[in-house]
Amino acid sequence: MIPTAPERIRNRDAHYPYRFDSYFYYLSGFREPEAVLVIIGGDAPRSILFCREKNLEREIWDGYRHGPEAAREVFAFDEAYPITELDQRMPDLLADREALHVHLGEDPAWDGRVLGWVNVLRGRARAGVAAPAAIHDVRGLLDEMRLSKDERELALMRRAGTISAAAHRAAMAAAKPGATEYEIEALLLHEFRRSGAQAPAYTSIVAGGANACVLHYVENSAPLADGDLLLIDAGCELDGYAADITRTFPVNGRYSGPQRAVYELVLAAQAAAISAVKPGARWNEPHDAAVKVLAQGFIDLKLLSGPLDAVLEQESYRQFYMHRTGHWLGLDVHDAGDYKRGGQWRELQPGMVLTVEPGCYIRPAPGVPEAFFNIGIRIEDDALVTSGGCELLTAEAPKAVAEIEAWMREHRR
Repeated sequence: MIPTAPERIRNRDAHYPYRFDSYFYYLSGFREPEAVLVIIGGDAPRSILFCREKNLEREIWDGYRHGPEAAREVFAFDEAYPITELDQRMPDLLADREALHVHLGEDPAWDGRVLGWVNVLRGRARAGVAAPAAIHDVRGLLDEMRLSKDERELALMRRAGTISAAAHRAAMAAAKPGATEYEIEALLLHEFRRSGAQAPAYTSIVAGGANACVLHYVENSAPLADGDLLLIDAGCELDGYAADITRTFPVNGRYSGPQRAVYELVLAAQAAAISAVKPGARWNEPHDAAVKVLAQGFIDLKLLSGPLDAVLEQESYRQFYMHRTGHWLGLDVHDAGDYKRGGQWRELQPGMVLTVEPGCYIRPAPGVPEAFFNIGIRIEDDALVTSGGCELLTAEAPKAVAEIEAWMREHRR
């Protein structure tokens, strides 16, 4: 049993744009708020949707509603009822069930409502009615299902990657000294929407100069300066599925010597990590491959000193690279799925999708050569594990130095 996400108030009587719960949508395909999905197993399995009733007056204000009858027909539920009947029907649906698998721990009001139905059944014990003996968080089961994408999901993620890559190319063409971060952000959103994506998959990071050294910078308000780099971490959401791309390029169209040196290092680290994405590899192997390249590069650039083994063992590289190299990707940008099982890093299998995103962030500090001050670089792609290695879903966004400089030279507005 899974509820969809509630609508959220932004301020006073204005709502945030509605976004369904990913677990609910994964099982139902239903996008409207105020809905609950109930799936009954056993010898006679049933799927039951509770949703808003058809209401022509409210549709004038808020838009189309399926209503239970149309929802049942369109989405192939076995049964559908008005959401107002949920409390009335749930005790009977739960009666004499051995276990209840339910979405728990996010909404205290929902958790209390579920326990209320269970307590109704406990009150019927002397009438021979049993409440579920066990209550489980259903997300553990669904995480495993969501981790491997089917062909329909992959088609959406490929398309989301193509749309997002085109937006990054447009941003490279539009960036110039004197433009602002928010202008580039607006362009990204325009490119997402005009290509059919419904929204950004997360708040876009558009970080020029020193702002690129703030990992979760989202203010996006500063002017872009000649000689600075621009780091853009942005991807669209298409029919619920996310893309996630980061590119870092020079505002004026040409990397300086120090910028190029650091960029090439991060690009080499990403290449090493991508080579480690293959069936049978452990989750940590791409990260470890990237860290080894980065650590040696930091030594070569005289950002760090000492033998490589010591830099790795002491983790002194974390001064310039402090995050992991990737995360699962799917309906959520940080998607469902464990990274370890039984204390061991997870084994990669075909159908899994993950990001590969090493970076380097050099803040002014004692011992750091001034030529590298405020260089922040991240390069991120979305990788589908295949039977022979991996497929990059976001490869259409330029990332080699010569490729980026040529694109900006030929397409700048």
